[in-house]
Amino acid sequence: MQDTFLFGALDRYRNRLLQLVEGCPEDKRNVVPAGFNNSIHWQIGHVLAVTDRLIFALSEQPSLVPANYISFFGNGTKPADWQEEPPAWDVIIAQLKEQPAQIRESLGDKLDVAVKENMMKAATIEQLINFSIMHEANHFGMISAMMKVLK
Repeated sequence: MQDTFLFGALDRYRNRLLQLVEGCPEDKRNVVPAGFNNSIHWQIGHVLAVTDRLIFALSEQPSLVPANYISFFGNGTKPADWQEEPPAWDVIIAQLKEQPAQIRESLGDKLDVAVKENMMKAATIEQLINFSIMHEANHFGMISAMMKVLK
C-alpha cells in the first residue's frame, strides 16, 4: 500500500530527527554557529511550522500549530530578528512527536486529493507529504552539521 510506505517514511524521518536533537545540550540549542544563519531551536521550529504549512494549508485543512510560528520559523526568519521569546523547545518537541499521527489521521484517506497550485508543483496531498519528508531530511543534515560544529 502506498500509504504504508509514505507514513512509514514520515515516521522514520521524524524519529531520526527527534533522536538527533535529544542529544543537543540545552546551552547549545540557541547558539548560531559560525557559518550558519540559524540555531538548532530555529531548525526544529522550522521543520514543525513548514511541515504544517506545506501539508495542511496547501491541502486546505486547518493548521495545527499556532499562526505565530511562521513569524519565528518561516522561510527567511532568523533568531537575530526575534522580538519576543519563541515557542519553547519542549513545546516544539512535543508537537513534532504528535505531527506525523495528526497528518495520518487528517489526511490518510485523502492522499490522491488534488491540492491548490504551489511552488513545489505538487499535485496531490501525497506529493505534499513526500516533499515535506525531503524538506525535513535536508534540515536533519543541517542540524547534524550544526551539532558537530557546536561540540
